[in-house]
Amino acid sequence: MLGPGRRFEGCVIDGVLGRGGSATVYRAHDEADPHHVVALKILDAEHRLSAELTRLQREFDFAHRIDHPHVISVERHGDGWLTMQLVDGGNVAGLGTRAQRLHALGQIADALDYVHYCGIIHCDVKPTNILVATDFCRGGAVLIDFGVARALAEDVHQKRPLRIQASLPYLAPELLRGQMPTAVTDEYALACTTVELLTGSPPFVATTSMGIVNAQLYEPPPRISRSVPDVPRGFDSILQRAMAKNREERYQTCAEFIDMVEKVMR
Repeated sequence: MLGPGRRFEGCVIDGVLGRGGSATVYRAHDEADPHHVVALKILDAEHRLSAELTRLQREFDFAHRIDHPHVISVERHGDGWLTMQLVDGGNVAGLGTRAQRLHALGQIADALDYVHYCGIIHCDVKPTNILVATDFCRGGAVLIDFGVARALAEDVHQKRPLRIQASLPYLAPELLRGQMPTAVTDEYALACTTVELLTGSPPFVATTSMGIVNAQLYEPPPRISRSVPDVPRGFDSILQRAMAKNREERYQTCAEFIDMVEKVMR
């Protein structure tokens, strides 16, 4: 852990923003320009193995290729660290109203469609990977963490079943089957995220990992209108399509899915 005032790779530490399973994220400012504030992510010493270093490099490389107002911007990186745009309002689940959450989802859907246009699949869409600005009306929502993202071009040459280390409650059936991700793989995860932002939990909850796997593979999406006030039955039909086990049945784009959700929720 680095304390306030410590210097690291041209940055001065202001404080800790958060800790994950393998890294600590600090609020820091540029040593040469105190007004330039960033988020500095540093892998913990015990997590500087090949897999973690590769994931952090992927996170930087993919995000650096994308220029979109609702995708995190990254600036510099080195051995086990990177600096990125500071988004200071926590994750999307902390937004106070349903209208704000739906608006944030619309921004992220647009971002995902642009990411897909760039030939990248995020593969880990979930509420904790959607940050929001403290002044949400001005800064909106931002998609982060491209550490398990895939480039469509690299998957063309994939011979063995694919294994992606992402979060089970949002993992599309095709990934669980070892198949290559496509744009609608992210749409499935966005649909799971939408359910969580409306109900407080993802679509499938179980006491074991295998229970969640079985639900993702075989169980139909829950009928949210039966348990959440003011959610119309039309939402259930939209969710059923976005979470179809057969990915060919899903919406063509993430924006199309969220547009349908916003219309039925008005």
